[in-house]
Amino acid sequence: MSVDRVRDRLVLLGSKGGPALRPGGPWPSSSLLELGGRTIVVDCGLGVTRAFVDAGVGLKALDLIFITHLHSDHVLELGPLIHTAWTAGLASPVSVFGPPGTGHYWRRFCQAMEFDIEIRIADEGRPDIRELVSVVEFGEGKVIEDYGLKVTALRVDHPPVTDCFALRFEQGGKSVVFSADTAFFPPLADFAKGADILVHEAMLEQGIERLVAKTGNGARLREHLLASHSFADEAGRIATDAGVKRLVLNHLIPADDPEIGEADWIAAVRKTWSGDLTIARDGLVVGLSCAEAAVGEETA
Repeated sequence: MSVDRVRDRLVLLGSKGGPALRPGGPWPSSSLLELGGRTIVVDCGLGVTRAFVDAGVGLKALDLIFITHLHSDHVLELGPLIHTAWTAGLASPVSVFGPPGTGHYWRRFCQAMEFDIEIRIADEGRPDIRELVSVVEFGEGKVIEDYGLKVTALRVDHPPVTDCFALRFEQGGKSVVFSADTAFFPPLADFAKGADILVHEAMLEQGIERLVAKTGNGARLREHLLASHSFADEAGRIATDAGVKRLVLNHLIPADDPEIGEADWIAAVRKTWSGDLTIARDGLVVGLSCAEAAVGEETA
């Protein structure tokens, strides 16, 4: 097997939308992108650290982290991921890219963990984690261009959050786009034009009422979901207009409804998308070659 096939892959570490956890259910948003020798984490929802390790990657390989927006199901475990990597022997720099407010999060995390950080530096001889990590806050446009890796951002429609960004990763002729959380947003099609993979959030209408009934703030949650997220067929429209090679439905809402299965997601998105399709589940691996389906899955 070539190095290219081993390294260039997308791993869906956490596949559900929203911060709630339920017994036996999937974990919130996080993805691992290995591209051109770089180890990239996109979003850090609860469970990202264990999922990263379970994907077969050592924590000391942590390199680049991107946060699409500051909702808790995308950023809650950012600090713990880096700190756990540090206690596992991380000694190389880590760069964190996120929207305005990401630096504030990291500084306050370090303040909260100050006792542990200081005592491990003194007692275990570890480098100062605060000097290992750099945080870059970005807006729309170019985020980074480094050793052949280019990352660009597009502000998407996720009210009431204004600093929410889709991200496009390009390296060696391959490209992967993450929609972030967004309502149906036609400009995203141009942003994702010709990508090898479009990872797009998705909702199923038939599951929303059962979902909001579990929360205790149903009316307000329903209002938020309808204003701020995309239905599966809308994700399919973006993929079709963009002409991507594969659509990955991720950040699924609901992701843990026993009455909804993969066939329901496929039926919804096939109204607007006829190409290669992957429905996310935790730990699923997707190859970056157009010939590669998700590992352990037949092409839908």
